[in-house]
Amino acid sequence: MRCDARFKGHPVGSPGRRNASHWCPVSAHPPIPTRVVLLTGPSGAGKSRLAALSGLPVLRLDDFYKEADDPTLPVVAGGTDIDWDSSRSWDADVAVAAVVELCRTGRTRVPVYDIATSSRVGAEALDIERTPLFIAEGIFAADIVERCRELGVLADALCLRGRPSTTFRRRLLRDLREGRKSVPFLLRRGWRLMRSERAIVARQTSLGAHPCGKEEALGRLAAAAAGRCVKARTSAA
Repeated sequence: MRCDARFKGHPVGSPGRRNASHWCPVSAHPPIPTRVVLLTGPSGAGKSRLAALSGLPVLRLDDFYKEADDPTLPVVAGGTDIDWDSSRSWDADVAVAAVVELCRTGRTRVPVYDIATSSRVGAEALDIERTPLFIAEGIFAADIVERCRELGVLADALCLRGRPSTTFRRRLLRDLREGRKSVPFLLRRGWRLMRSERAIVARQTSLGAHPCGKEEALGRLAAAAAGRCVKARTSAA
């Protein structure tokens, strides 16, 4: 079942207004007509593909990476490569602000990030009007689950998972095709991520994201789009 079934006839990003009074509250905050599904998972897990398949508006959280000259960027332990897989390479505060603005107003401005040059090359408007649900996807989405829950904007949080070998192959082919970084860098990163993939999923799960495959993820997205509550996970103590 496609999650955009209830939006049939309205283009993504500009659906007609819907009455969201039936949405289930997730906090003591006043009802907000729009909620977010945070979609995370290891790099190469298929998050962008799943988000596109859903038919829902999408906020790309990878656009909130820090730039290459930022002195706070972390380095891979025992090496000299920037650790782009550390949440410290990402601006969580600005990402959360964009999520909340979309929920409250239906529009925000987001940076346009060029991964090949590790820099922001512009900004663009994202306008979803008053659609009751959108997806924010990226490898650091789990890091803002608790904040979005406390702010009363969270509908669900999902961690897409699969076989590490499949993820490695999909990620490498994508990164080579898009020329994201040098080949030696991509191979070093890919091998490191494949070995740590289960730990990555475990961490994202501990932060409140529900681990699942593609079909279950689509089912939970459909439930959220229909305004049904899905039992929320809480982060580990």
